[in-house]
Amino acid sequence: MVKRHLKRLTAPKSWKIKRKGITFVTRPRPGMHSKKNSISLNLVLRDMLSYAKTTRDVKMILADKGVLVDKKQVKDHRFSVGVMDIIEIPKINKCFRVLLNKKGNICLVEIKGDETKIKLCKIVEKTVIKKGKIQLNLNDGRNIIIDKNNYKTGDTLAIQLPEKKIKEHLKFEKGSSVYLSGGKHKGESGIVEEIKDSMIKVKPKSGESFETSKKLAFVIGREKPIITLS
Repeated sequence: MVKRHLKRLTAPKSWKIKRKGITFVTRPRPGMHSKKNSISLNLVLRDMLSYAKTTRDVKMILADKGVLVDKKQVKDHRFSVGVMDIIEIPKINKCFRVLLNKKGNICLVEIKGDETKIKLCKIVEKTVIKKGKIQLNLNDGRNIIIDKNNYKTGDTLAIQLPEKKIKEHLKFEKGSSVYLSGGKHKGESGIVEEIKDSMIKVKPKSGESFETSKKLAFVIGREKPIITLS
């Protein structure tokens, strides 16, 4: 049985929470995001946004249909949210994208307008199914079935919400704008200068180019990001 809580002192370093005081903190339910790159909705609303003082307050907000994740209503305070998820509080007209800052901490970036309807999903696997069609398996657990095999593992899909339709295909190639979800340069972004086997060379907006693992890169645009990063 999975425990519902864990000690604050042993919580992932990416969680920007107070380490002293109350001993335990809400453990996110297992989901598609890794433990270190995800956090419970309870901690988002209570500790990060300060929209609630207690877990009981959070439960009341959720019961009142107060929160959407990727345009879908969520009632579970332990629901796990992670990088690129969109958290929306319709009653106060606020919307945030979950990202990592340059210190590796989970952070929330406020977004507005049409951007609140765009979810970026990375293709992590492709599967051939019946009648020769292709199933794209995405990083957040979604599966999309396509007719033409024009997509590659590592590419990113800009998904229109709530319709869940592909709005744009962002290829993983030289000149792409990428965001790094792990490693020494976690939370940084830049332009891909070179792709060689499992490694890529990235040129950040400022500073010198560096090499990192290809699997840590998340394509976020062609030459420049199509989403707000800060």
